[in-house]
Amino acid sequence: MARPLAGGRAHPGAAADAGAADPAVAEPVAAERSPRSDAAPRSDATPQPLETEIITSSAAETAALGHRIARVARAGDLVCLWGELGAGKTQLAKGFALGLGIEATITSPTFILMAEYPGRLPLFHVDLFRLADAADALAGGVIDDRQADGVTLVEWPDRMGDVLPAGRLDIRIDGSADEPRTIAIVATDNAYRRYVEAASS
Repeated sequence: MARPLAGGRAHPGAAADAGAADPAVAEPVAAERSPRSDAAPRSDATPQPLETEIITSSAAETAALGHRIARVARAGDLVCLWGELGAGKTQLAKGFALGLGIEATITSPTFILMAEYPGRLPLFHVDLFRLADAADALAGGVIDDRQADGVTLVEWPDRMGDVLPAGRLDIRIDGSADEPRTIAIVATDNAYRRYVEAASS
């Protein structure tokens, strides 16, 4: 597989949503924050998801949120970005990369499945837009042993179906065009609680 080195090594594959011009992460982060803590443990001791909700009013604020939560990233983390085309997934990914100290510009090229960027931790940016299902994702090399040494950030994670690991951070972005974005940061287990805390700080 060809792996271009300009901006990161890449695998052939998919496309991503359109985004605004590169934001400056120094701008205000969120217009409104409404943190929600998980409820008391149920009798069966199954942990409740922990989440917080952030409202951003610009691409810069969306990127700044990604920048802030990336500071708590650890090797082996899986971060899934959910949202329609134009929601701002790539903008958040750009901010996340900056938070990892990555200097290359993060894009979602038309025929790239996974791009790798060096930083404080390696970032594996996966875009599954053009894939139909989990079989396509696995055949395309989405699962890579090197990912244990870095952070894997996935756009269009629904394409993975049942292959998507239960333990992960979900970032759900609602909104389009010039509308404010409502962004839910959801930790599916306590291992990702630090992201929710970072987003709410």
